[in-house]
Amino acid sequence: MSDYIYSIEAKEVNKTFKKKINKTVALNNFNIQIKKGSIHGLLGPNGAGKSTFINILGGLVKKDSGDVNICGLNIDTETKKSKFKIGIVPQELNIDPFFTPYELLELQAGLYGIKKSNRKTEEILNNVGLIDQKNSYARTLSGGMRRRLLVAKALVHSPEMLILDEPTAGVDVDLRQSLWNYIKEINKLGTTICLTTHYLEEAEELCDSITIINRGIVIKDDTKNNLLKLISNKTVLFQIESEPLLPDELKNFNPKIEDGYIKITYDKNCNSLKEIIDIFNKNKILFQEINTYESDLEDIFLKLVKNS
Repeated sequence: MSDYIYSIEAKEVNKTFKKKINKTVALNNFNIQIKKGSIHGLLGPNGAGKSTFINILGGLVKKDSGDVNICGLNIDTETKKSKFKIGIVPQELNIDPFFTPYELLELQAGLYGIKKSNRKTEEILNNVGLIDQKNSYARTLSGGMRRRLLVAKALVHSPEMLILDEPTAGVDVDLRQSLWNYIKEINKLGTTICLTTHYLEEAEELCDSITIINRGIVIKDDTKNNLLKLISNKTVLFQIESEPLLPDELKNFNPKIEDGYIKITYDKNCNSLKEIIDIFNKNKILFQEINTYESDLEDIFLKLVKNS
């Protein structure tokens, strides 16, 4: 593989769509760096600019200004070479229904000029779990199988960088898990992955680093672990037998009594669960069970987008 640090590097990218007198700013001085070998999440609400950026990478949309490199190659000066470095799995299930998976992969390999002796059609179909369907017409495949076929198509030329646009949209929970496992395997073999997703648990499960965008502007770019540290609130539920009189010491934690539980929210950077349990014991408040909940990526995402 080439000697470069970032599989994707975009600097000050701008794109405005114009329709008669209307203008829509899709990307506004957009910057991103996706480290080689990582799994990077590109998150944002609908209309944030994610698909516009992916379409710029794929050559379907022309940017107004800025620089974009794919695996160290500039997309303007080394267009053809840079396209060979990247595989894109689109959100739409755009598959010709009258071809079989085997034929579709062979056709795709031919479009990339890959010699028959160098093609890995059977190996790729086996890896995505479609070897038994290799001679079935694409129109007979389930939604999940078509999704995997799109991944297979994007891998025929062994790209160093794989873009997954909503890879598990419309896929059932079991298949989502198997796709996650396959994405991790591809990454372990050295392929850098960028995924856009609406499923925040997907980003939390897969990504090393995350860029959150809204209205074409980057509002947060950091490692997943650093993002998860942004919200330090923790919620704890104490199951109680009878409703107690709450001491003043607990009132600092904004306690709520509902359905046989005392609900307490605290900042784990300032307080510990042990301190709260000590207050319960000191005031002889009996409880049978404790359940704790931490903030997740969804809380952070909603908070950042709301404030942007």
